[in-house]
Amino acid sequence: MRINPKTLEEVAFKLLEKAATSLPDDVKKALKSAYEREDSPTAKTELKNILDNIESAEKLKKPLCQDTGMISFYVRSREIENFVEVRKALIDATVKATETIPLRPNAVHPITRKNTGNNVGEHIPHIEWIYTDQDHVELIASIKGGGSENMSALAMITPGLGVKGVKKFIVDTVVKAGAQPCPPTIVGVGLGGTVEISFKLAKLALLRPLGSRNKDKDISRLEDELFNLINQTGVGPMGLGGKTTCLDVKIEYAHCHTATLPVAVYFQCWADRRASAKISLDGSFEFIV
Repeated sequence: MRINPKTLEEVAFKLLEKAATSLPDDVKKALKSAYEREDSPTAKTELKNILDNIESAEKLKKPLCQDTGMISFYVRSREIENFVEVRKALIDATVKATETIPLRPNAVHPITRKNTGNNVGEHIPHIEWIYTDQDHVELIASIKGGGSENMSALAMITPGLGVKGVKKFIVDTVVKAGAQPCPPTIVGVGLGGTVEISFKLAKLALLRPLGSRNKDKDISRLEDELFNLINQTGVGPMGLGGKTTCLDVKIEYAHCHTATLPVAVYFQCWADRRASAKISLDGSFEFIV
C-alpha cells in the first residue's frame, strides 16, 4: 500500500488540532456523568471547572491544557511501501501544528534539557505501525502530558500472588499517585508479556473508547473490578476527594513466561486527547473520533 504523503500530512495536522482543542464524545459523556453522580461540593466544583474548560477550548479552538504533551501517531494499515515519506509527513505535520495551533514545545534532550523548539526530536514524535488486512489507513494521533506520564509504574508480580497481587499493585499505584496525574484519570494497564510489551500494551489500551471492554471475559471482569475498587479509594477529582477517581480502566494482555507476571500502569489525565481518521486509497478521509 502506498500512502499519499501530502494527504497524510494534512490529516495528521487536522488530527493534532482536533486532539489538542477538543475531547472525544465518550470522554465528555463520562465527565458529565461523574459530575451528576458526585455529591461532594468540592468534587462537583472541580468537575464543573473541567467541563467549563472543555467548552471554552472547543469554542475558542484553543488547547485544552497548557501542557500540550508529547505526540504519538499510530498507523494501522497493510504493509506500507513509502515508509520514509510517511514518517516525514507525520514529522512535518507536528512542526506545523506546533507553530500554528500552537502547541507548547515540549521535546528536550534528556541530559542537556535543550528544547528542540518544534516537538520533534530523537524518536519523537513516536510513530508506531500496526499492520492489518484492511484496505484503508487508520491514523490515530495521541497527545499526552507530563503529569500523568510521571506517575507510570511497573511491577514484576510474583506469579503466586495471582490476580490479588495484580489488583493490589494497581490500586496502590493510583492511591500513591494522588492528585499528580490530574484525576479523574483513565487507567491503562498492560498485563503479561515482558517489561517492554506490558508498557506498550498499557498505552494501546488507552486508545480504546471509554466503556469498551476486553474480549477476554477474565480480563473484562478485572477491568470492572478495578474500576470499582479505584473509585472507592476516595482520591477524587484533582485529588480533593469524591466518588470519581478514574473514568475507566482498560487492560490489554499478553501471555507471559511461566516465572513472570509483569504489570504496567499508564495514566491518562482527564484530558484524554486522541483523534483518529480513516484515509481511503483515493485520498479521501473522514474523522472516526
